[in-house]
Amino acid sequence: MDPAFRATANQSPPLVGHNVVTSDLALTEAITRHGTPDMVEDLTLLGREAGTAEAREHGLLANRHEPRLTPYDRFGERIDEVEFHPSWHWLMERAVGHGLAAAPWESEQPHPHLRRAAGFFAWGQTEPGHGCPVSMTYAAVPALRADDAIAKEWTPLLASRRYDPGVRARSDKVGALAGMGMTEKQGGSDVRANVTQARPTAEDGWYTLHGHKWFTSAPMNDMFLVLAQTAGGVTCFVVPRVLADGTRNQLDVVRLKDKLGNRSNASSELEFDGTLAQRLGDEGRGVRTIIEMVAATRLDCVLGSAALMRRSLAEASWHVSHRSAFGGRLVDKPLMQNVIADLAVESEAATALAMRLAAAVDQPDVAHEAALRRIALPLAKFWVCKRTPFMVAEALECLGGNGYVEDSGLPLLFRESPLNSIWEGSGNVNALDVLRALSREPEVLDAWINEVGAARGGDVRLDAAIDDTLALLGDVGSLEVSARRLAGQMAACLQGSLLVRHGPADVADAFCSSRLGTAYNGTFGTLSGGDLRAIVDRTTPVV
Repeated sequence: MDPAFRATANQSPPLVGHNVVTSDLALTEAITRHGTPDMVEDLTLLGREAGTAEAREHGLLANRHEPRLTPYDRFGERIDEVEFHPSWHWLMERAVGHGLAAAPWESEQPHPHLRRAAGFFAWGQTEPGHGCPVSMTYAAVPALRADDAIAKEWTPLLASRRYDPGVRARSDKVGALAGMGMTEKQGGSDVRANVTQARPTAEDGWYTLHGHKWFTSAPMNDMFLVLAQTAGGVTCFVVPRVLADGTRNQLDVVRLKDKLGNRSNASSELEFDGTLAQRLGDEGRGVRTIIEMVAATRLDCVLGSAALMRRSLAEASWHVSHRSAFGGRLVDKPLMQNVIADLAVESEAATALAMRLAAAVDQPDVAHEAALRRIALPLAKFWVCKRTPFMVAEALECLGGNGYVEDSGLPLLFRESPLNSIWEGSGNVNALDVLRALSREPEVLDAWINEVGAARGGDVRLDAAIDDTLALLGDVGSLEVSARRLAGQMAACLQGSLLVRHGPADVADAFCSSRLGTAYNGTFGTLSGGDLRAIVDRTTPVV
């Protein structure tokens, strides 16, 4: 065959060799806005490593070689161990090493949660599955603070930057990971319907658990926060994987779930039959105790979905910048510019909102920030996570048939894209949580009004959208049936306010003209007016 036919022609090179942090202007501008320029410098090494060919390969391998459950050892003893591919451990070691687990809770640096959120967003673009145990480890710490003694035992290990896998006692480890088990097969999000029973033992504060958990991710983690029924009602417990004397706790992994999305993480079904657990907080206060963990993992749902958006956008914009068709590069075609620019607007809006929420975590004692976090977390969780599957699908289409093959990375992103709308409460659960917050905590509406109101006068379409949303809030009789519409409008107004105040004029104009006060049908590539090429150039990675 003629060698010319063997040569690769008109194929986009793989997107490697770029810095995932510094090549993302939406991210670096948000970091500088809410933090400091030094924070960008601090994250440069992480960004450089995330953009390497090595990281890309490990992400593919971790999903190609799925975790394997070994219930028994060769002597017939129950061990319930899950074996992961070395690429999983490579990803985990770096995620923990870069301080993306619980390190912010022990940090004395300024803006530790913003720094961690930016790193989680950037590193999450390597591979989404390993973000689950990292996220749960981060989120466990505020819940553990319900008991000072328990928090002092576990927090230093969870906040460690040393990845230390293996089934060993806490005293023998230099780092630990946390998991969570809330839902059961009969209840799902309705955790008050849980049937797992907790029976007190002779040792104060310790119980035995009897029941099941329908979804528990990362069953090799060192400890789990779970909910179970006591005489006083639903209660939160700490379940160690290994007891203080070095013996394994009775924790049976029934199976690993055959699930949609990533294949790297081991999502499991657990059975408890005499499993020892330490009570965290008072009996009957389990939901209130674990709610801080839920809030933190909801933030990570927003960050994770925004990371999927950004990775898919980067792949699409990179491809069209290197691929030619119909007599020229795809990026020079007006309609393709419209699609990429529209995807870029969606991604920048999600990034801006995610970083704003992370900045609020760093200011828990500021009334406005605490109230904004309370209302904006379920809003962002609802809206950003709902938008992600549509955006990833459109980005995949930009690559055509090349995007439909696994090696491109887009099929994994597409399968993963619905996850965060389900995890930590479905769309309905979060929309109703918005109504709950509005009805019980009047300060949260004031926080939303003040936040979006900071952009008043900056764009007439945003002003009108804010007024329309306030009118919808006034229709008390239809609030529940309109909860999704309300959540979407409130979230979009928050995004619009951030872009009008802080984003490039072209991006803010494109967002307000297409997302606010129109009959927008969700189809990308329908922007009108503005410098679309400037938006495309702003978002395309540079190697």
